[in-house]
Amino acid sequence: MVMTEESGAVRSSASPGVRFAWGTLGALLLAWDIFEVLKHQGWVIPSALVGAALPLLPRLLGRAGEHGPGQLPAAAVPLHNLLNRAPIPFAVMVVFSFLGDKPEDIAAPFTFGMAWLTTIALGRAAGFGLRTREGWQR
Repeated sequence: MVMTEESGAVRSSASPGVRFAWGTLGALLLAWDIFEVLKHQGWVIPSALVGAALPLLPRLLGRAGEHGPGQLPAAAVPLHNLLNRAPIPFAVMVVFSFLGDKPEDIAAPFTFGMAWLTTIALGRAAGFGLRTREGWQR
């Protein structure tokens, strides 16, 4: 873990190569998200917005709890760690790829999972990830 001096905020100690890979994945997924939203519209738009916001929800809910700079309140950590695991939105994308008769049937839930994964990837590229029980960056 790396701690900045002025704020006490903690960031991931992932190597620059790993963070670059996450950033590349995030950028590609973001372009794909935008493509899917423009192509299908309708319910795909709100599903993409909800998917993109989902991994950030524990941080917003955790603002009310007691915590230090760069720390997430302990009560918000389990939800944060659950919603910030990349295999979960990837599984949503895979499962919905095989459901439905037409692409329009699966576009909204697939894009939901993809937007969720995009937020995780961009967060990891920025140095954010899973948290310890106490709420500090791992």
